[in-house]
Amino acid sequence: MKKGSTLFLKFVICLIAIGAVIWLIWFPQLEGRAANLDLISIYKDPLIIYAYIGSIPFFVALYQAFKLLGYIDGNKVFSQSSVNAVTNIKYCAITISGFIVLGVLYIRLSVNIDEDPAGVTALGIFSAFASLVIATAAAVFQRLLQNAVDIKSENDLTV
Repeated sequence: MKKGSTLFLKFVICLIAIGAVIWLIWFPQLEGRAANLDLISIYKDPLIIYAYIGSIPFFVALYQAFKLLGYIDGNKVFSQSSVNAVTNIKYCAITISGFIVLGVLYIRLSVNIDEDPAGVTALGIFSAFASLVIATAAAVFQRLLQNAVDIKSENDLTV
């Protein structure tokens, strides 16, 4: 792969990270419950704090993807460090899915009778499913990379 392609992908990862940070800072101020609150009270909401804690695996996965692109640039894609990066991405995707499911359960259990949490529930199910698809793809890539690393190490020993 040419360095221009990986440079573009690194740029996209940085844009995604910047967009996510901006969204995490800006969205709580737009939320309906925050209409009459001051800035400190907005960010003390348990659901907002939970979203911030739940976003940590997302940023870790972005960092691991950035590292993986660095390994590709350095022609070290068939190394144990790239397998570890894909493994970390898989675990982060599973963790994100768990945070989403727990958040949806919290919203479903704490909602008033007058409110309808169907939209949040559907969005949570779709997001958790997308995260699990990413985890499955990462598991497949991990297995393929591990097999390639094993074959490479066997070939290195025979030479």
